[in-house]
Amino acid sequence: MVNYREILRLRSLGRSYQQICVSVGSSKSTVQEVLNLAKVLSISWPVGEDTSNETLEALLYPGRAKQASDRMPIDFPQIHRELAKKGVTLSLLWTEYCSEAEAAGRKPYMSTQFGDLYRSWAAISKATMRIQRKPGETFEVDWAGKTIDIYDSVTGDITPAYLFVGALSCSGYIYAEACTSMDSENFISCHVHAYEYFGGVTRLLVPDNLRAGVTRNTRYETVIPRPYHEMAEHYDTAIVPARVRKPDDKPNAEGSVKFATTWILAALRNQHFFSFHEAKEAVAEKLEELNSRPFQKRPGSRKNAYEDEEKAFMQPLPATPYEPATWMTAKVPSDYCISDGSNRYSVPFDLIGDKVDIRLTKDTVEVFFHGNRVASHARRQSAQRNAITIPEHMPEAHRRYLSYNKDEFLAWGTQIGSATHQTVESFLTSGKEPEQGFKYCTGLTKAADRYGKERLEAACARVLVFSTEPTLRSILTVLKNGQDKIPLGSNTARKENGAAHHRSHGITRGAEAFRKGGENA
Repeated sequence: MVNYREILRLRSLGRSYQQICVSVGSSKSTVQEVLNLAKVLSISWPVGEDTSNETLEALLYPGRAKQASDRMPIDFPQIHRELAKKGVTLSLLWTEYCSEAEAAGRKPYMSTQFGDLYRSWAAISKATMRIQRKPGETFEVDWAGKTIDIYDSVTGDITPAYLFVGALSCSGYIYAEACTSMDSENFISCHVHAYEYFGGVTRLLVPDNLRAGVTRNTRYETVIPRPYHEMAEHYDTAIVPARVRKPDDKPNAEGSVKFATTWILAALRNQHFFSFHEAKEAVAEKLEELNSRPFQKRPGSRKNAYEDEEKAFMQPLPATPYEPATWMTAKVPSDYCISDGSNRYSVPFDLIGDKVDIRLTKDTVEVFFHGNRVASHARRQSAQRNAITIPEHMPEAHRRYLSYNKDEFLAWGTQIGSATHQTVESFLTSGKEPEQGFKYCTGLTKAADRYGKERLEAACARVLVFSTEPTLRSILTVLKNGQDKIPLGSNTARKENGAAHHRSHGITRGAEAFRKGGENA
């Protein structure tokens, strides 16, 4: 309530509106309105000792008493119970309250007054009534500070095992798991196992500011590691990291870590584990005992509270569990194959020189460029020398090269013509192995692309007239000089044949060149 007495007193002392506002905690407009009304009604300081603020309000605002009696009362306990339900907010409850007031013909409180009145009631009643968290709302996670010792049966060396702990905010239901390390892969796998253990997913996920869960968390920016964000998207939950050095943001996780340290780690302190598997099984057994342990101040256990109060409000699990993935960035080399560290996998050749994002899981390798997936491969489990290559990722020339074999070349030659087929067959059989003639056959295919199939066939036919063992050079010469365009039966062709035959014996001199006294002697 506005302190009317203090406003009148301070004004009588000559204080300014600004000073009065600061002193009584009211706005300048309120102070000005009160003083104006007091001046109109000739009310001034001092007022009687028995004149309360309520009395002054009735004098200054005579209509308010009647207006308050017309207000629709607020059922605070009912509001409190409804707020514990999933998705229910004060704004929604105020809207429903307004509808009830309209139906009853009464005036509702405004939304601001409605919220202020409820919060005042909650602050007064909190000593006897604990404010419940909404079921299925929040899953808080953290790592326990202490570890479990794993002994080497031969050397006696000790290896630590780390304890992941998570708790549901409403029921306090706990999940705990022993891990070999606190890296990102183990951290995310524990979330997957926890959701399977609960049989559902919460709406919010609250981790501490550990590296596997938060890259950067400031007042202005929150950056989540890509694998962790991807896992949250898979389960349709939202990550809301706790503030830095603010353990109160995740009190259930903090309390559960202490509880788990006592009833799991401390309970196992006298046991010696010689394998990680033994330690993991022991932690799982203690976890069941912990969740079934009765509450001290209320009936039931964490398990009962979860099954009765929270399980029905959990979001359903996705059809398949999330598979932890590792992300990395690489520049595509000239052979358009990226590496997972052991094997190489192809990407489209037009990405050569660009940076791509690589997502690695146990069974798959996926490559992304600007957020779009451009390649996907089944991941090899053992290192091999040859890369996994998809033909569509290769340039046209490379695809052709992969298709090179004796049958393909012969089939191609037959398609061009009989002379080309005979030439191809000659190339493939001229050496010890067919592969020795592949480059000459490739030269023919390039010649067909450049000069056309008809001219190649004609050139092969012309060369075969002169020799049973054609060469690529002679065929290309015929094509370059256009001799394939001259019919074989023409006079020009016969002259060329004769000249060729004459030249085949070299340059000869006549008898006159050797005659004594000859002019060429």
